[in-house]
Amino acid sequence: MKTANVLKRMFSFFIFLLFSFVTKNMAYPLSTNSRWIINQRGERTKLACANWPAHLQTAVPEGLSKQPVDAVAEKIVAMGFNCVRLTWPLDLATNLTLGTIVTVRDSFQSLGLNNDISGFETNNPSMIDLPLIQAYKSVVTTLGKYNVMVILDNHLTKPGWCCGNDDGNGFFGDTFFDPATWISGLTYMATVFINEGNVVGMSLRNELRGPKQNVDDWFKYMQQGAEAVHEANPYILVILSGFSYDTDLSFVQSRPVNLSFSGKLVFELHRYAFTNTEIWSSKNPNDACGEVLKMIDDGGGFILRDFPVFLSEFGIDSRGGNVNDNRYIGCILGWAAENDVDWSIWALTGSYYLREGEQGMIEYYGVLGSDGISVRNNSFLQRLSLIQSTLRGPDPQPELDNLIFHPLTGLCMLQSSLDPTKVNLGLCNVSQPWDYTTDNTLKLTDIALCLENTGPNAPVKLSETSCSTPSLSQWQTISASNMLLAAKSTNNSLCLDVDGDNNLVATNCKCVNGEDSSCDPMSQWFKIVKVNKKKLYNY
Repeated sequence: MKTANVLKRMFSFFIFLLFSFVTKNMAYPLSTNSRWIINQRGERTKLACANWPAHLQTAVPEGLSKQPVDAVAEKIVAMGFNCVRLTWPLDLATNLTLGTIVTVRDSFQSLGLNNDISGFETNNPSMIDLPLIQAYKSVVTTLGKYNVMVILDNHLTKPGWCCGNDDGNGFFGDTFFDPATWISGLTYMATVFINEGNVVGMSLRNELRGPKQNVDDWFKYMQQGAEAVHEANPYILVILSGFSYDTDLSFVQSRPVNLSFSGKLVFELHRYAFTNTEIWSSKNPNDACGEVLKMIDDGGGFILRDFPVFLSEFGIDSRGGNVNDNRYIGCILGWAAENDVDWSIWALTGSYYLREGEQGMIEYYGVLGSDGISVRNNSFLQRLSLIQSTLRGPDPQPELDNLIFHPLTGLCMLQSSLDPTKVNLGLCNVSQPWDYTTDNTLKLTDIALCLENTGPNAPVKLSETSCSTPSLSQWQTISASNMLLAAKSTNNSLCLDVDGDNNLVATNCKCVNGEDSSCDPMSQWFKIVKVNKKKLYNY
C-alpha cells in the first residue's frame, strides 16, 4: 500500500511538471480565493466565456462544417472572450463505441447530414475521420493555442437537445442519469484532459431538474462527483449547479458542501428572460428587475460572500424583437457588472447541424451568425464589453473608484472631449472614474467638477459650482431596480437619461409610480460599478 501511494504521488508530481510545461507562462492551474478565481500568481482571472454546444446528436462542436476551427478560435479572442464552456454528453465518455470508434464522418452519415460532411472535408479535413472524443479534444487543443480557457460541461447523458423535466436526464436516478455511470464519465474526462492546460474547470452537470430533485441526493452525489474529478485531475476547478434548471442553490446557505479539498470550488447559476416570463411581461421593468434580482440573490447570489459564482448561461434573441429579453438583459448586465461575476453567454455558434429534427436550425441566441464566423449583432457584443473586463479582485484593501455604466448601450459616462462642461456616453475603457459621495454627489475623481441637473429635458453639465452646492449635484438611486439616478433637488422627479446623440440629459423618471408593463425606462438605467483603481485602465 505504501509503495502504491508513493508511486501515485510520483505520478502526480510528474503530471504537475508536465502540466506546468504545457501551460508555459499562462499561470495555470486556477484556484479560488474567497469569491475570486485566481491564477498561480494570485491574480484575478475572470472567466468571460461563450457556450460552445457539442452535446447534440452529432456529439461534435457546432459550426465546424462551416469554418476552420482555427478561424473560430481566432474569432472568439477577437470578440473579447477568453473562455469557452464546451458542452459534452455523458455517452461520449461512457459509451466506448460512440467515443472512440464512431468518427465525425460516421456520426454525420448516420444522421443524413451529407452537406455537413462536405463542409467538414473542406474546412476541417484533419478532423473528419477522427473518433468523436479525439475530434472534441482537437478543438480543446486548438483553443489552447489561442490562450482560450475551456470549461468542460457535462450537459446531459444522451446526445440531443436539452432540457425538459421529463427527458430522463434531469436528476440522479432518472432513466438516463445513473450516478455511478456519471461519476465514471467525469473521471474519464478529467483524466483525458489532464495534460490540456487550458482546461481550467469542469461543470459537473447542467441544469438539474425534474420531480426527483432533493437536497440529500444532491449533496451525496455532487460531493462524490467533485471528489472523483479532483482525484483524477487536481488542477481544475470543480463547478456545481443547482436545482430547477440551475436557478436554485438556496439550500447551500444552511448546509455547506463538504469536500476533502479546498480552493477549487465554484458554484454556477443560469438565468434567462424565459426563466421568469410572467414577471417580465406583467410588471413595469423596474419592479420586474428588482424582483428578479432578489430571486437571483436568494437563489445563489449570496454565495458570492464566500465562493465564486459563475453565471454560466444567460443570453437573448439578438435580433432585438423580444420585449422580455430586452428588459431582462439590461437588468442582468447591471447585476453582472456590479458584482463583477464570471460568466458564459449562450451561445457561441449561430446554427446547429441538427436540432430537434431540423437540419441547420438557426440559433438566434448565438453571438455568431449562421455562417459560423460573422458577428450577428455588433451592438449586443458592445454591451458585453465591460463585463468582459476584470474590474476587481482579491487585492487587500484596494482603492476603489466608480464607473457609471449604461447597460442599454454597453457604454459609460464620461466628460466630453469637445466641451469639458458636457457629459456623454463613450467606451468604458476610456471613461474617467467618478466619486459617489455619502451625500449622493457625483464628482469626477481628482477633478473639482460635479454632475449638475439643469432642468427637465436639458443636458446635465459638469461644474465647480455644483461641487460647493451639493443640492445641485445629488443623484440618488431609486426604484426597485436601483438603476435610476434621480436628481434629489427635484424630489426625484428627474432622472439621468440619454438623448439620440449619447449626450446625458435629465428627463421625467419612468416606471416608478406603478405604471404598467408597457412603460420603458431602459434608457434611464445606469449602474454605479465599483472598480479597482489598479485595474481601471488595464481592461
